[in-house]
Parts: sequence; C-alpha cells; structure tokens
Amino acid sequence: MNRHTILIVDDEEDILDLLDYTLSKEGYDVISTLDTSNIKNMLDEEDISLILMDRNLPNVEGSLFIQELRTQGYNHPVIYISAKDKDEDILEGFDRGGDDYITKPFRIAEVKARVKAVLKRTNKVQDIIKHKDIVYNSQNKIFKIDGKDIKLTHLEHDLLLEFIKNIDQILSREYLLDAVWEDSYNLKLKTVNVAIKRLKAKIDSQDKKNYIKAIRGEGYIFA
Repeated sequence: MNRHTILIVDDEEDILDLLDYTLSKEGYDVISTLDTSNIKNMLDEEDISLILMDRNLPNVEGSLFIQELRTQGYNHPVIYISAKDKDEDILEGFDRGGDDYITKPFRIAEVKARVKAVLKRTNKVQDIIKHKDIVYNSQNKIFKIDGKDIKLTHLEHDLLLEFIKNIDQILSREYLLDAVWEDSYNLKLKTVNVAIKRLKAKIDSQDKKNYIKAIRGEGYIFA
C-alpha cells in the first residue's frame, strides 16, 4: 500500500512541529507550511491524501480558502484544526468543505484517530480528479482543460483516465494495451502509439503542454 501524504497548514510553529512529528511517527509522509501561499502548487505536484487546515491564518480564513479550492476542482479530504470551537463555527467548517473538525487545544490521540478514520473513509476514487489544468469528473465522465470540455472517444477517455491515475509513472505499451483495450489479444503495440497520438492532438493541440512523454524503449509517462 502506498504511504499517505498529509499536508499540514498552521501558522503556529509549535503546533506544526508537533503534528509533523506525531504523524511522521505514525508512518505518514508529511508536508508542513505556515501559510497558504504555495498550497495550490503542492496539491498539483504532490499526491496529497489529506489536508489538516487551521482556520486563523495570515491573510486568509482557512475554511474560505478550502471553499475556494473546492470550486476549482480540488477534492482533497480536509480536517480543520481550529480554536474556533463554537457550534456555529464547526457547522460553518463542514459547510465550507470540511470532512472533519478538531478544536484546539486538542489531544494527540484524537488527531491520530480522526486522521485514520478520514483516510479510511475517503480512500476511494474521488469524484473529481485534478492534475495541473486538467479536471476529471467521474460522475459525468467529462474531462475539462482550462475549464473547457474535451470531447473524447470512449477509448481516448479510458486512455487518459489510466494516465491520470498513474501520474509520473512509466506505462509500457503492453500495460496500456491490457489495461485500456477491451480485447487486446490480436492488437499490435503500434495501436497504442496511434491512439496516444490522437489523444495528444485533442488535449494539447499546440504541443506546448507536453502532458504525455514517450520514453524510448520503455513506454509513456504522464506528467
């Protein structure tokens, strides 16, 4: 099983250090930050499983930041860890995209239990998958790039979905043939080359974004 990566956002360094230390000891990979300035880049570049988000942050209210992320297609699970502990504050956090809520001061045992529970509950295919400027909605099976629908054939849809599920991994033509084509027994490997060429023409017609790269002698990588 792949290790979960947890992103912690809190402007109190002692709390950040405590959570980082605790969750690292539990076997998680941890990324910590004192503000939200680079969070979108982190979410685009790292495979984040869960966000622990403070609400009282410099220049932004944490739950409003998460609410904005949700509108942009980021669907990562979120646990708020906040000193805002009134009932209306907690309800507000859930309304703004939270999956759970822990009030400060907190008990470490509670944090560990809640993190484990949310990861177990959300460890499934997300309704929305986002990578760079590509957004996929599994409910309607539509890909968007820069906010515009991309019209793909059934085969192209399945091929792009396989790539986006395996970001930064080299996929051989043999693997893609078996994973994407329903009846691959009599198909030749060059079938994959042709399909990828057509897919690239639709998702990167100007050949500037370089989503799919050919790795000579090995296959293709989606990055």
